[in-house]
Amino acid sequence: MNKLSTFLKPLMPIIVVAYATALIYITAQPLGDNELSFGGEFTSCLLTLGAIGLTLYLIHRLLPKLFPSASQFSLRLPTLPVALGVLLIAPLWLVVEGYVIYGLTSLFHAVQLEPLTHTTEELREDLLASIHAVLLAPVLEELCFRQMAISPFRRRSAQIFVCVLVAVLFGIFHVRNFPGAFLGAMFYGMVFVLSRNIWYSVLIHAGRNLTVTLVGVYNWLGLGEILMAKTPVIFLLDAKIIIISIILAVSGIVLIKKKKLIPIYL
Repeated sequence: MNKLSTFLKPLMPIIVVAYATALIYITAQPLGDNELSFGGEFTSCLLTLGAIGLTLYLIHRLLPKLFPSASQFSLRLPTLPVALGVLLIAPLWLVVEGYVIYGLTSLFHAVQLEPLTHTTEELREDLLASIHAVLLAPVLEELCFRQMAISPFRRRSAQIFVCVLVAVLFGIFHVRNFPGAFLGAMFYGMVFVLSRNIWYSVLIHAGRNLTVTLVGVYNWLGLGEILMAKTPVIFLLDAKIIIISIILAVSGIVLIKKKKLIPIYL
């Protein structure tokens, strides 16, 4: 490893967070502070695609030259059955995330919960925003905050340390949703470290965001009551969704186990 690599390696988590923050800021500019519009969302999606392309180029071309250990993590896309299995696990993650954050937050102060409500206009905005939140944002965030930040480190202990550090910075980046962002980043990071493939954490992240959108539709249709806290952001889903999430997760695990295609390195 040359002198430049030796100098940059301990700084990579900070450099990557700064890089990712700049990209996310740029891609969010077309949205502005106004109501979501198709034009703004479309422009933001195009910018995000460009940011993903740039990041993939850096991961393919630059990262392995600076840090040979980065090649231990695969960018190979999972097969469709495995991808579907991972996505089926995501709704249960949203359930677990909500109750864990609620429990931890309740230890320090009372959490103000209120029924989640959706007007038709709010649902339209959420559906429009979900295009970016489900299809693009998880790819960019996972490539940056997990692949670029963690892969330069060879030892498992160092990878876990970076995972925690980035989770803290990721949480700070999300401000009022620090607990959820920190917990999510830790989970996605550990999925990446154990599977050694970024697409599994991308799928879990995207599936979680997709579930939030579907919960909004479920609530708007009046099929059940969802409780929500705004600070921190918490979703407490009703019994029907919890049962469905467990069934989906079990189905996903069975599908993944049947295919035996996810190499988990314990």
